[in-house]
Amino acid sequence: MYPLDHVGVAVTSIDQGIAEYKKGFSLEVDLREVIPSQKVEIAFLKLGNSLIELLAPTDESSTIAKFLKTKGPGLHHICFRVNDIRAELKRLNGLGYQLIDQEPRPGAHNSLIAFIHPKSTSGSLIELCQRRA
Repeated sequence: MYPLDHVGVAVTSIDQGIAEYKKGFSLEVDLREVIPSQKVEIAFLKLGNSLIELLAPTDESSTIAKFLKTKGPGLHHICFRVNDIRAELKRLNGLGYQLIDQEPRPGAHNSLIAFIHPKSTSGSLIELCQRRA
């Protein structure tokens, strides 16, 4: 069984998103950072044993900016925590899942991440995340 690591939510403004979740649900920022390689600013909000990840574009060419233009703000992805991301990618590929990332890439929280295409998962973008110490 995979534990839920976080749920990703696309927003137009990180500050506005943080304010909305803080006001309505008393959630506090666990981590906030800019990831230049992905042209995105993120904020993780602590929610029990899981997190909500707010994602806002830092450039109009980012995938989050494109997502916002076509779908608007809202649920972007679901992330499962795995122990061995390379083994999971190999296993899922062998089962016929369409991988966006053939190899893991650096993510927030000093993690390795990879995405599974929504065509393989009934329309939901799935992220795998391996936390590194």
